[in-house]
Amino acid sequence: MATVASTTVGERIGPLDRLRALHRDGRLAHAYPEVPGLLAELASAGDPAGPPAPDLVRAGQLLARVKPDEILAEHPDTAAVTVAVTGHSTLSGLTAPLTAELARHGLLLRHHSGDFGSWFRDLQDTGSEFYTTRAEIALCVLDAQIVFDELPHPWLVEDVERIATAKLALIGSLAKRYVTEGTGTLVLNTLPLLRSHVRRLVDARSRARLGVIWREFNAGLLRLSVDHDRVHVVDLDPLVATSGPVHEPRLAAYAKVLLGDELLAGYAREVGHLARGLRGRTKKVLVVDLDNTLWDGILGDDGPEGIAAATTYRGEAFGRFQQVVGQIGAQGVLLAVCSKNDREPVLQVLRDHPDMALREKDFVRVNANWDPKDGNLLEIARRLNLGVDSFVFADDSPFECGLVAGSLPGVAVVRLDEEPALHVERLLADGWFDVPELTAEDRARAALYRTDAARQDLQESAGSMEEYLAGLGVQVSLSPVREHEIARVSQVTLRTNQFNLTTERLQQADVRARRESPEHLVLAIRSADRFGDNGLVGVILVSGVGTGGAWHIDNMLLSCRVFARGIEEACLSALLQRASQAGAPGVEARYRPTAKNHRVRGLYPSVGFTETGEDVDGTVSFRHELTEEQVPRPPEHVQLTVDVTEQST
Repeated sequence: MATVASTTVGERIGPLDRLRALHRDGRLAHAYPEVPGLLAELASAGDPAGPPAPDLVRAGQLLARVKPDEILAEHPDTAAVTVAVTGHSTLSGLTAPLTAELARHGLLLRHHSGDFGSWFRDLQDTGSEFYTTRAEIALCVLDAQIVFDELPHPWLVEDVERIATAKLALIGSLAKRYVTEGTGTLVLNTLPLLRSHVRRLVDARSRARLGVIWREFNAGLLRLSVDHDRVHVVDLDPLVATSGPVHEPRLAAYAKVLLGDELLAGYAREVGHLARGLRGRTKKVLVVDLDNTLWDGILGDDGPEGIAAATTYRGEAFGRFQQVVGQIGAQGVLLAVCSKNDREPVLQVLRDHPDMALREKDFVRVNANWDPKDGNLLEIARRLNLGVDSFVFADDSPFECGLVAGSLPGVAVVRLDEEPALHVERLLADGWFDVPELTAEDRARAALYRTDAARQDLQESAGSMEEYLAGLGVQVSLSPVREHEIARVSQVTLRTNQFNLTTERLQQADVRARRESPEHLVLAIRSADRFGDNGLVGVILVSGVGTGGAWHIDNMLLSCRVFARGIEEACLSALLQRASQAGAPGVEARYRPTAKNHRVRGLYPSVGFTETGEDVDGTVSFRHELTEEQVPRPPEHVQLTVDVTEQST
């Protein structure tokens, strides 16, 4: 929870002044847990349709002066992200906003910068710091001069086409080299075309041709992120549209600052979103208020006939917001309501009001009551079996936003105001729900959670847990992951926190490499029951297969939606039996404790593993000797289908 200092009793100082005071007193490293909350407050004060707030960048300047090791010495559990930066122009303006953007997502920047203009050498030479730092994120920041600097004088449109084609091929080959030899995610960007470039041509037809060539060049850059799992391309065009000029001409001419500070700040924000996703910190649930958030008016005061989301000019702004919320929900984000209202009138509006783009069926939970909203969020989290740190909360009330931000600091608070035309911009500004790739399971997630209500009804009506499980009709299949499931398996490793034995995060390229290795198994867990198909709900990662030695369970993960149904015991039983049949002398495993996975601490002992040691970081090692009497049988209520033979295509 962020705290605020005061110079005199009762006098509150702002978040930037608080950071300045901490830095001045040499206490910024010590007070680092306060930083995300302070930065969130600074970010919310910015223009949602513009670049990041200037005070956020100023805060980044303060934070960048503190050595990461000083912070880690005070708070060793802080997540540090190594970022390597190279580019074509002067990029000193990137450090401060990048430090701030990562910090407000709870991530500590370890920064390595290449020499000025060294992008080609850094990407080509696998011995460069760009490779040897083993960065998790490698930023290669480019600008239009990589093409225009190579044009003859004078030049024609055909010259631009020739150079741009060659440059795109070069960047593509360098990206492929990095994917092969590097360790992290390579971040490229599209290149803004300046008015001063276009106006060097005096005829309209040539200008049109230049525009076509340049857009095709940028489209080719964007395709690199489609062709390679570990390449991400930031499209700068939307950022330029909101940040203003690409650069300041005098700084560009004299200091080679070809991408201005505002644009770099917007770029840093996008990198922050990427880093958050790579660390599995993508949000899963959007909880919205109703009055003056989803519709114009107050239901309790104005009645159903007095609220609007379509039929008035102001109401139309709320209608657009509803459509965006629905668009997000259609892509796997769970939608819920938290409103101070009586429940029945709310349900009646969601079912019947002609203005509503969102209906009751679009929400997995509707909490309409007069209880405090922080308690309601906790209740929604309990019903969904998710942590509140996977929630985004959008409300127009400063009091409610402050209450939730103060008592539930893990919740991302979107502070709406009295101007509904800005609701959409405020909701989308921080990309809270960004994922590398959308899967079929994502699109079906809301429907899957809605069927959980029927499962809960069955459980509550059953006389015992055994009776409930017997009536549920659990079906489980365990087999090697298929090609089309790789994105989903990567997503499971990135987003699963509770049932995650080691919290190892894998990108799609990492999953694919394991899948193609003869010494590894990537086993997908799929489940279904009488209420429907749950899809791919978990994964077991195994190494040491076929080596003659012990098999090693590198990690096991399972969706929180299917906890406590015997699925994990059934799958481990099948794996142990297969290892025994293959002649393995044993199966080894590890459990690495985190703040969220304590409930699976006893999983391995429960199926016959023996603890063999514990490291200084708390990681516990286990071994199963695979004797016949120790290999457990699957639970009787689980119908299990197993194919643990070879990786499937």
